[in-house]
Amino acid sequence: MNANSPEATPRPEQAAPGTAATPGRIVLLTTSHRVAPGLLSWPAWQALHAADQVLCADGTHPQLPYLREAGITVDEASPAAQELVDACAGGRTVVVVATGEGEPALTDGLARLAGTGRVDMPELELLPASYDLPGARLLDLVQVMDRIRAECPWSSRQTHKGLAKYGIEEAYELVEAIEEGDRDELREELGDVLLQVVFHARIAEEDLEAPFSIDDVAGGIVAKLIHRHPHVFGDETATTPEEVKEHWLRTKAVEKQRTSVTEGIPLGQPGLALAAKLAFRARTANLDIPLPPVEGIGYDLLALAVRAESEGVDPEAALRAAARAYRDAIRETEGGDRA
Repeated sequence: MNANSPEATPRPEQAAPGTAATPGRIVLLTTSHRVAPGLLSWPAWQALHAADQVLCADGTHPQLPYLREAGITVDEASPAAQELVDACAGGRTVVVVATGEGEPALTDGLARLAGTGRVDMPELELLPASYDLPGARLLDLVQVMDRIRAECPWSSRQTHKGLAKYGIEEAYELVEAIEEGDRDELREELGDVLLQVVFHARIAEEDLEAPFSIDDVAGGIVAKLIHRHPHVFGDETATTPEEVKEHWLRTKAVEKQRTSVTEGIPLGQPGLALAAKLAFRARTANLDIPLPPVEGIGYDLLALAVRAESEGVDPEAALRAAARAYRDAIRETEGGDRA
């Protein structure tokens, strides 16, 4: 049926005497495309079955086959606001199954009618029929990334190696947002880091020898988290952060089967962080390793990093804090000179 044909436009049935002034009810039914079609809330099914008429402007709406299978007649129509109000005359209930855009033209039209004060408006109800689960927007990110990889001239040519520098940059920007305490910046930088993960996973799907997807990435970290938290998902107990860390390190050691505590430490990280990580591994393994008896700035910094780690201080974060204070002092001096 054509949405613009006369048959598609809802008309009020002949109202019984004494009921013509009853304005009726309009229910705008919204659904999430991130939830499988047909999985609707019980109030939504009740409203659909009790309605005098159900309308949907989109004949290809993914919910329609499931509604019709449930015995609900759905008319393909996109009435104007006044037509919809007329259709509710006599106390009738009309359910509008909203399209992905949410029917802004219709709702704006209804708002204008109500604003005139000259129309006896039906009761208006917004009824969410399905809700996004936590993390549902990640599905949107995967879909958007898939399209960008296929259609963008720049993104379609990127490789893991070519993107590596951006991963480093985004990680540093995230740390800066955390240290600055800017919540808006933190949210944005977390998104940028997440983009790097999804981008690399999308590129990995195209590898001819060892492809993997974002689902494989997520599945791997889920399995790792469960395995390394036996006090949460298993029978072990941990009541302090120290016991949790002990569980983590013990489980990790069994998984990796390393022959040296230095294995797995990336040598490309900043120098102070590298020195502190080496010191941490040695300390947790109860290894008493004397510092190299060599003079020089590098060895002085090594000694400071080892000392910071032993005192529970992140030397990289401490140096960045000091550098920010130094930056502020420079700016203050520059401002004084200009004055």
